Amino acid sequence: MTGVTLNQAVKRYGDVQVIHGVDLQVEDGEFCVFVGPSGCGKSTLLRMIAGLEETSDGKIHIGERDVTRMDPSERGVAMVFQTYALYPHMTVKENMGFGLKMNGFPKSEIDSKVKAASDVLKLDVYLDRKPAALSGGQRQRVAIGRAIVRGPEVFLFDEPLSNLDAELRVEMRVEIARLHKEIGATMVYVTHDQVEAMTLADKIVVLRAGYIEQVGAPLELYRDPDNKFVAGFIGSPAMNFLEGTVTEGGVEVPGLGRTVPVDVTLPAKGTAVILGIRPEHLDVHIGQGALKAELSEALGGVSYLHLDTPTGERIIVEERGDERANEGDTVDVTFEARRAMLFEKESEQRIR
Repeated sequence: MTGVTLNQAVKRYGDVQVIHGVDLQVEDGEFCVFVGPSGCGKSTLLRMIAGLEETSDGKIHIGERDVTRMDPSERGVAMVFQTYALYPHMTVKENMGFGLKMNGFPKSEIDSKVKAASDVLKLDVYLDRKPAALSGGQRQRVAIGRAIVRGPEVFLFDEPLSNLDAELRVEMRVEIARLHKEIGATMVYVTHDQVEAMTLADKIVVLRAGYIEQVGAPLELYRDPDNKFVAGFIGSPAMNFLEGTVTEGGVEVPGLGRTVPVDVTLPAKGTAVILGIRPEHLDVHIGQGALKAELSEALGGVSYLHLDTPTGERIIVEERGDERANEGDTVDVTFEARRAMLFEKESEQRIR
């Protein structure tokens, strides 16, 4: 296996530039996830690595090879798409081995590679079935198996779980994580689901409008985001943001009706800032304050309490334990100063 390097990679469609000088190093054997909102360029970037989209400028290397102008078939990659794209008239075994058959591999070698892949993916008992007799998760495993038998240097996944229901998504996340550990391949994975990104990735690349906002390990991005966009995108539910003004020794937050302490170096007094605090870092005090509980989403072990502030800003609080607020309650929220993050209002960059 081998890594992937992008050096000032650019993609243009006519006069419109959608990928803006991306520099990225995916290490050998690393599981790298591209994440971001719809239209941020994550699938385009993946297709540029695969050779399905032409790179307008810059370089792409797979290992030591410059593959920028190579055909997809010459790049040593295998791609798993959102749709399974299985041949309905072929069995699982035939689907998995079809690419090798078309490339003239002997039957014995095809059978050996298919058997090895089916062992890894636990598809042995389904080899004689056709796709119509499989569940969505099983079909996606067949599509992954078809990629494995090719023995690629790099696996590329383009939102492979988005067509599955919630239960199957969890099951397939576990399967893909196990597969990566078992075969140790370099994998680049695209998703809009930050939960998938957090649970699967060694490295997350957060994209917005064709630019990389931040690259890092999942918990690194969660604990130490560079800007408001990354802070709001990583973490579920999303971080709460409240406008405020720097005062002597803290930040005056109209939405909370008071000045709160923050454990950062404050800019000049009077500076407009944005205070960020995660739902899980807030403590609720029922019967106090001026916040009204509009909705409580009870999920069993955890509840998400939605609060309205006097300024019209919304706050979500994660509640655990037996005593939880109900809809219509008046509450207040507090937090430890070290948990608060501060962002410049105009640039939205983190103040540290």
